[in-house]
Amino acid sequence: MNDRYDTGDAGYGAAPYELVGYDEHGQPVYRQIPAQQAPQHEQPYDPYGRQGYGYDPYATGAGQQQTPAYDPYDTGQQPAAAPGYDPYGAGNPYDPYGTGAHPTATPYDPYGQTAPDGRQQPRGAEQTAYIPQQAGPADRARHPGGHEDDHAGPEGPDGPTGPGAPEDGDRDYRTEQFAFVEDPDGDSEDVIDWLKFTENRTERREEARRRARARVVALVVVLALVAVGGVGWLWYTGKLPGLSSSGSGTGAGSTPVSAQKRDVIVVHLHNTGKGGTSTALLVDNTTTQQGTTVLLPNSLAVSGDDGTATTLAKSVDDDGASGTRDQLDTVLGTDIQGSWRLDTPYLQNLVDLVGNIDLDTNADVPDPSAKKKGAAPLVHQGKAQTLSGKMAVAYATYRAPGEAQNAQLERFGQVMQGVLRKLSSDPSAATTTVQTLAQILDPPLTDKDLGTFLARLADLAKGGDYRTALLPVQPDGTLTARTGDSVVKDILGGTAKSPDAGSAVRVSVQNATGVKDDTEKARVVLLNGGFTFLEGGTASGTQSASKVLYTDAADKANASEVAKTLGLPASAVAKGSVSSGADVSVVLGGDYKPSAS
Repeated sequence: MNDRYDTGDAGYGAAPYELVGYDEHGQPVYRQIPAQQAPQHEQPYDPYGRQGYGYDPYATGAGQQQTPAYDPYDTGQQPAAAPGYDPYGAGNPYDPYGTGAHPTATPYDPYGQTAPDGRQQPRGAEQTAYIPQQAGPADRARHPGGHEDDHAGPEGPDGPTGPGAPEDGDRDYRTEQFAFVEDPDGDSEDVIDWLKFTENRTERREEARRRARARVVALVVVLALVAVGGVGWLWYTGKLPGLSSSGSGTGAGSTPVSAQKRDVIVVHLHNTGKGGTSTALLVDNTTTQQGTTVLLPNSLAVSGDDGTATTLAKSVDDDGASGTRDQLDTVLGTDIQGSWRLDTPYLQNLVDLVGNIDLDTNADVPDPSAKKKGAAPLVHQGKAQTLSGKMAVAYATYRAPGEAQNAQLERFGQVMQGVLRKLSSDPSAATTTVQTLAQILDPPLTDKDLGTFLARLADLAKGGDYRTALLPVQPDGTLTARTGDSVVKDILGGTAKSPDAGSAVRVSVQNATGVKDDTEKARVVLLNGGFTFLEGGTASGTQSASKVLYTDAADKANASEVAKTLGLPASAVAKGSVSSGADVSVVLGGDYKPSAS
């Protein structure tokens, strides 16, 4: 089918028209085909344009000679000049049907982008949505009636006329009269920027809230872990209130008291000036991380190797450190690793080495070196008193007139704890301090062992995990389960094993005859008679008559039996003061005849 029409038949005029495209309303647009001239000469068909055919696929213009155009429908028409094929609209009209027409006006616009009046048409997508605008002042001036002028023909002011042109009375809208929805106005970029800014600010606020919540949650978790860890540590070390070892029978965690590990050293303070000794146990409980000084009264009853009962003070003087350590292990049911003999000069040097100590003193202590009475006291009673080595020795050995021996023992415990608070917690430094004392230690204790042990106790004393306890002893020097459990069981982890009070009558013997051997002879006689012998020492002077004393009326018969065993008259038996730990006290006088017994 050919797009050429004979206007003679169509009624449009004498010349034929050719379809060249469509306008913005989709209506066909035609153009008038000029009269063809007769060809000058003919050439054979050259499909590849090598013989001068006018087809130039790249619109270069080369080879466009006056040759017959290719007529695919073989109509027999011979146009004078065949227009070149120009698919890109570079200037040569497109003649798809080979009619030979050579238009001179509008080039082929396959996408309808160029309007007949030369203006750029909107794209197909843009044509589907538009909004008519109100006519401007220029339009109203040109059309006073408020309507567009009718089309004036093929070359009218509002567009071409002819076949396919708008009919009379139709409105012809131009491109500039429409505001397309897809075209952004001037404020669109500002709106987009504002939306982006608002969205970013909202996101930043939300992110800040999320980070704040995360920090709060992390802080709560950390505090909870710290609280749980603290409670667990207190429970493990046995320091949680209401869970003391004495009440529950367990120390750190679930470790029984008897299974807790302890390091124990016994220290004997020898007063080289006035005589006498003071004894204490230094205990390091490595399970509960607790240090303790256990004060042992001199009246504590212990059993000797020969089965005789004696006091702690007599054992230290007679049996020495090694024998006393074994006796204490038997009585207290503990395990003492070493003995430390600390004479008062060495205690003075130790205090001076650590740089003095601070104590809350409970008495005014006179200066032992003062030559006249009424001199100012060496140590004043009061809080936080700073004591030098000399002052510390005087306070540790001081016993006021009429005071019990336990009062002096407690002062010795204060001095020991004060020394530990000032001693270095470093084992090497503590060992150096011990070596500086230049004292000879009893085997198996060495300077390094003692220094390391004291360093551990010093660390506990500085941390507040150190205390001092007095071992409760009955008047006769024995221990009971009730009085000894709080110290023997809980602190030492042992069991009290004092000499049985009912197994034998305990007899304390003091020699006032002036003959040293009389004590040993009396001991043999009493042991053979089934009594328990207690060493009472030697009196400062001699007595002519012997005495056999008892305190309780129940012991009167036992006193009479003792006098008979020793060969003393019945008149020697009397009620009086008895030595600590003894049932009957005997003072041997000049009337004692060992040979007669």
